[in-house]
Amino acid sequence: MGRSAPIYIVGDIHGHVRVLQRLLQEVYLINAQQHWTGGTATLWLLGDLVDRGPDSIGVIDLVMRLQTEAAVVGGMVDCLLGNHEILMLGAYQFGRRSTGLSSNFITKWRRNGGAKADLAKLTMQHLNWLNERPVMAQIDDTLLIHADSTFYTRYGHSINEVNETFHALLKRSNTLAWEELIESFSMRGVFIHQYSGGEFIDRFTQIFGGERIIHGHTPISTMLGGLAKKVTQPYIYASGRCINVDGGIYMGSNGFVYQMPISQAEP
Repeated sequence: MGRSAPIYIVGDIHGHVRVLQRLLQEVYLINAQQHWTGGTATLWLLGDLVDRGPDSIGVIDLVMRLQTEAAVVGGMVDCLLGNHEILMLGAYQFGRRSTGLSSNFITKWRRNGGAKADLAKLTMQHLNWLNERPVMAQIDDTLLIHADSTFYTRYGHSINEVNETFHALLKRSNTLAWEELIESFSMRGVFIHQYSGGEFIDRFTQIFGGERIIHGHTPISTMLGGLAKKVTQPYIYASGRCINVDGGIYMGSNGFVYQMPISQAEP
């Protein structure tokens, strides 16, 4: 029997809290007062809640609150860590300490759209919540990851192992390990490669399980060309094995919410 509660996926929000509120209202997951009305539905955000937009902390606050509200009524809200969360956490923890590559953590973060004022707004509650988020998840036969990259295999060969390795790394003050993670997390476009993309998908799913991959990280308009504001739906490629949900909100897209078809949500 298939799962009756719907599953919704949202890509990179990048600090645009009003856009996120509108998107969730449009699919009746929240009401006009921004409270959870999705019942037993599941909502996954695929990382990059922060940077490049006007209210990164507001996005974190909204998702944290909705997670609590949804759990009360049997729903679920969660978020993967994206590279921008890692950049923000690195800037907070290490500030102007050198990355070893002629830069420092706070400068690297700001060059990637970080707003220095956000660091002053981060509370221990925010930091603890971010540090507890997974970097990979699986819904039946579908893998959820932030980046369209295979670098995750450097940190483990199962979803649990990768998540545990990340969580351990985030508790350490090893700047070299953080820098290597940030550099690895910047990789993109692996699965769409004309000659080797299919091979990478095969290897990746053989390691972690699943039949398909849903990711964000790379704006759809960057993959396809054209304007982000014309992107209104996911980009499904690699014979349906990959689904990109990064609408490019910070580039002017109105964004969208992807609802997984029932056929992808059946046990």
